[in-house]
Amino acid sequence: MEDISSVDINSVMNSLGDGVYVCDMNRTIVYWSESAQRITGWSAEDVVGRQCFDNILCHVDKDGHKLCGKEYCPLHRAMVTGRGSKGSLLVYALGKEGRRIPMMVGVSPIRNSAGNVIGGVESFRDASNMVHDLERARAIQQLALRHDLPDDDRLSFSTHYIPHGIVGGDFYAIEKLGDDQYGLMLADVMGHGVAAGLYTMHLSSLWERHYDMLSSPARFAAAVNNELAKVVKTDESFATAVCGLIDINSAEFCFSGAGGPQVLLMHADGTYESLESSGLPLAVMQDAPYGDTTVELRGGDSLLLVSDGAIEIENATGEMLGMDGLVRILRNQGYPETVVDMKALEEALLKYSNSIRLEDDLTLVEIRYGG
Repeated sequence: MEDISSVDINSVMNSLGDGVYVCDMNRTIVYWSESAQRITGWSAEDVVGRQCFDNILCHVDKDGHKLCGKEYCPLHRAMVTGRGSKGSLLVYALGKEGRRIPMMVGVSPIRNSAGNVIGGVESFRDASNMVHDLERARAIQQLALRHDLPDDDRLSFSTHYIPHGIVGGDFYAIEKLGDDQYGLMLADVMGHGVAAGLYTMHLSSLWERHYDMLSSPARFAAAVNNELAKVVKTDESFATAVCGLIDINSAEFCFSGAGGPQVLLMHADGTYESLESSGLPLAVMQDAPYGDTTVELRGGDSLLLVSDGAIEIENATGEMLGMDGLVRILRNQGYPETVVDMKALEEALLKYSNSIRLEDDLTLVEIRYGG
């Protein structure tokens, strides 16, 4: 019987269910496993000796962003930073027959005996079945979370939502409560992914049940908190949230905070205030106290409600972006004179983060008050 220690490494690689390929520092493919061919249709003869971005796999993320540029390529980033991926990344590769194949990808740098990075390795598996189920879940979630934005000449509403995964964990809603009042809520569920997405469905049902209580945002927050505290049996909070009421007649914004998210009042002259309202995150405890905070609105003011995914972003040195950093980015893009350009904002946040994707769900709700 042959000693397994004598088995060639290529035989080991070809026995894996996951595809594997190796690049040098120029991103030229030097190894392509048989499993990689089985998954993608590309043979070793097709790809070895070519650069990985040379019209072969053409990786894109779930939102269609091209990843094969140096800045966003996971494998290139692993080689440049010397750090592998944290867990698996979802990307879509182009198969030889032209079909986009969803894959769970892991990347790592390859080092020589002296510890220097000399290349990179990527492993991937076909995630078609998993992604099919997640996309069905996303469609159901979008139906449950869809809220038509009110049409009012005195106020303008816009929302921007970029989930971390296919299914997200942020929840927002806006509802007309009377001729001159609008209620709103932005919640950031703990974590992200399928579990967080299911929690947003529960929040949606609680919103439908209680939004008419938003004449007092604190009373609404207390009611939602008590409902959630009955069903959440872990040591972690369910979600942070901010609940608010805009009264056009009195030109006021009344809100109640439950541990966040951030609320920014931006004036027409470019000055701004970060609005604070203390309150425990939802579901921490029964009968948690919440209070109402009221601020005056002036013509030309904008209210920005942002989830943590927009501000809790660290750059390569570990410095947090924060609200001030977000405002700097918005100002550089001409805000508040111009509307938020979400695509440009996302690119700026990614560039600051030194990462290939945002690490959390990102939601931004903007209300412009005409006076």
